[in-house]
Amino acid sequence: MDEYQEIIMAIITNAGFAKSKAMEAIALAQKGHSEQAAEHLEECKKELVQAHKSQTRLIQQEAGGTAHEVTLLMVHAQDHLMSAITTKDLAGHIVELYSRLNRYEAVIVHNNTRED
Repeated sequence: MDEYQEIIMAIITNAGFAKSKAMEAIALAQKGHSEQAAEHLEECKKELVQAHKSQTRLIQQEAGGTAHEVTLLMVHAQDHLMSAITTKDLAGHIVELYSRLNRYEAVIVHNNTRED
């Protein structure tokens, strides 16, 4: 495997981990584990930083005169990265919504308990 393919695989791997962490964050938030969900979103962001570093490396190589063939694998890597970014953005909003819902439900339960 040459350097170009290794960089592409790094993008795919990091983006895949990022997307998984974002989806896990949603699942945790749904179960009421807001702090753990926030931790997963931070891990997601770290994975995306690594994917972006790999992507930037390819851009710098191209800017320096090293042209790379656009392969199906490269298209797949870019698709994976954009999908992971979108998932992270949406997951952040969903985690926030679940956190608000969980706080609201806690208030309702607390108020109902006091009235009994």
